[in-house]
Amino acid sequence: MAFVEEIVKPGEAKTRDTTGATLAGFRAAEDMLIPGVEDVVESSVGHHKPHGSDPVSDQTMVLNMGPQHPSTHGVLRLVIELDGETIVSLAPDIGYLHTGIEKTCEAKFYAQVTPLTDRIDYLCPMTNNTAYALAVEKLLQLEIPERAQWLRVLFNELTRIQSHLVWLGTHALDIGALTVFLYCFREREDLMRIFEAVSGQRMMTSYVRIGGVSLEMPLDLYARIHTFLSTFNSKVDEYEDLLHNNPIWRERLMGVGHLSAEDAVALGVTGPPLRASGVDFDVRRDMPYSSYEKFQFAVPVSNGCDVWARYIVRMQEMRESVKICLQALDGLPEGRIVADAPKIILPDREQMKTQMESLIHHFKIVTEGFAVPAGEATSSVEAPHGMMNYYVVSDGTAKPFRVHMRNADFANLQALETMCKGGLIADVVAVIGSIDVVLGAIDR
Repeated sequence: MAFVEEIVKPGEAKTRDTTGATLAGFRAAEDMLIPGVEDVVESSVGHHKPHGSDPVSDQTMVLNMGPQHPSTHGVLRLVIELDGETIVSLAPDIGYLHTGIEKTCEAKFYAQVTPLTDRIDYLCPMTNNTAYALAVEKLLQLEIPERAQWLRVLFNELTRIQSHLVWLGTHALDIGALTVFLYCFREREDLMRIFEAVSGQRMMTSYVRIGGVSLEMPLDLYARIHTFLSTFNSKVDEYEDLLHNNPIWRERLMGVGHLSAEDAVALGVTGPPLRASGVDFDVRRDMPYSSYEKFQFAVPVSNGCDVWARYIVRMQEMRESVKICLQALDGLPEGRIVADAPKIILPDREQMKTQMESLIHHFKIVTEGFAVPAGEATSSVEAPHGMMNYYVVSDGTAKPFRVHMRNADFANLQALETMCKGGLIADVVAVIGSIDVVLGAIDR
């Protein structure tokens, strides 16, 4: 412990403080808290009492958890008030990434915004691409070819599996299960290679574009994806063999982080945390997009309302995603992968070499962008973390006037206090893992 010498006036004796208590001449800890977390301090005033004979039982304590990885899954700071080991109040403090992506979109052509969307929730870039493309396509009134829609479904579901693998691996690692982390990233690596084969990038793919998708799949990729899907359910069984009946895993998850259906709806929670609280809602089924209405799949729901229920729901979701991917592969329609809009969609490179008109279109789209009719449009998709909404406003120029992303992570995170209040500080990390939050989707 660092020793701090107290500032004293001339003639007074100097004393050393070895307890860490606030010294005269220094601001109190409450005064140094940044805006956004005063609610914890203010609400804790009634709990703070002067020291009595037993300081531990006579007062609560406000402390920081984070911001650092991995305990808070990124740059998340929690200000927690404790009564012993019991949580009295909790406030997430965000903003440490400060990417400014939404504002940056206003300085880019519409097509140039797509790579920015990859970096919102960097575990589901193709889902972000799809949500943004759907909103702009509404403004442009583009008709997307069926093949492109099915390819979007295929790679959105592969993205969902990939995101859930990162969730399970890191969630298990938080609680001390290292083996599961290694197994999950073994399968994730197969998906990263599939994404690289179809887009050229492992993570920031920018594969889904305005008007369709960027590239046709290589011929050998069908078999590679089919091989992955045919063996993946056995891998999920392997994860469950390690965890499902493990007494430590069950003890750390069951009955922890309770979130009722009423609280989940009131707080705007979506995705697996909402369905784990007994609310049967999935955008893919209830507000279908990109031909999801043509696919057969179940929506896993649990009434457990705890961390265990969120674990069960996501494990089942990975199996359902496998079903959707197999349907997409087996029934993939023939045809174009981009809309027929030469002044919006970049022409084929072979056409550029032989047709002057295609070369002109390419030059003008790249250097000047394309104008989007004035208006506003929204889109909603079911991302791995929950409901993702994009709101795009056009002023009739080649650059968006406003792009706003409503990600599930922001709303789901505000449920953290409800889940943790009255519980133990040792359970906070387990609850954070069950939300599966990505701070890139929050600090936009």
